[in-house]
Amino acid sequence: MKAYVFPGQGAQFTGMGKELYENSAEAKELFEKANEILGFRITDIMFEGSAEELKETKVTQPAVFLHSVILFKTLNAQPDMVAGHSLGEFSALVANGALRFEDGLKLVSQRAMAMQKACEIAPSTMAAVLNLEDKVVEDICTEIDGVVVAANYNCPGQLVISGELKAVEEACEKLKAAGAKRALILPVGGAFHSPMMEPAREELAAAIEATSFNIPSCPVYQNVTASAVSDPAEIKKNLIAQLTGAVKWTQSVNQMIADGATSFTEVGPGKVLVGLVKKINNEVETISA
Repeated sequence: MKAYVFPGQGAQFTGMGKELYENSAEAKELFEKANEILGFRITDIMFEGSAEELKETKVTQPAVFLHSVILFKTLNAQPDMVAGHSLGEFSALVANGALRFEDGLKLVSQRAMAMQKACEIAPSTMAAVLNLEDKVVEDICTEIDGVVVAANYNCPGQLVISGELKAVEEACEKLKAAGAKRALILPVGGAFHSPMMEPAREELAAAIEATSFNIPSCPVYQNVTASAVSDPAEIKKNLIAQLTGAVKWTQSVNQMIADGATSFTEVGPGKVLVGLVKKINNEVETISA
């Protein structure tokens, strides 16, 4: 069975999508439609912009979404299952028909703005922790005063924590003392996938509730459940919970394999996810579209 996976924030690069735009009439039409919906020419920034411009909140998330979704549409692929890492879950939901392209883009744009606002409320951050058991990381996080939680289960031995700046810094010291190879503060705007995103979750919840979702052509393995979901009401609920909940990527990939996935195709900028899939299970086939 074929699994298609979609990357999240951080995969962006200057020039992304340019080849698609120039070589496919369908892609060009969708990119231009995106410029209209967003009210600015995101294609100019994607194709020619600097790394700094691409890092702007209103740009990054829609850019990665557009690259993934438009590339997917040109592949004429028939996935048996889909999943996306964080933001990538929205791309996955357009790929399996649960969301219309236009609605997906609007939600991603609203998500980016809501997250930015939440980041400005209090100093917060994320940190990557390498070579420690998940359970050890989780236990240390619970010992810290303040908000710090396990946020991204990327692959065995790679977990990202998220929360208040001081709490994350303190957790990093304790994690190093406990034997972590590295506990490194990441250059991100705030504490994604933690309780610090509650204001963004509330804002996005209203937008998601107001959007119509369809019955998908194949199940999506959602970040917060790491299980196959096809019911539109459940998809919505999990999508809302995702902003403050953990990205269970390791668990999702393992479940997809248990459910019959034999190949994973990453669709979008970069090759981060195929790398993670290999670290989770090096026997499945991985393809970078």
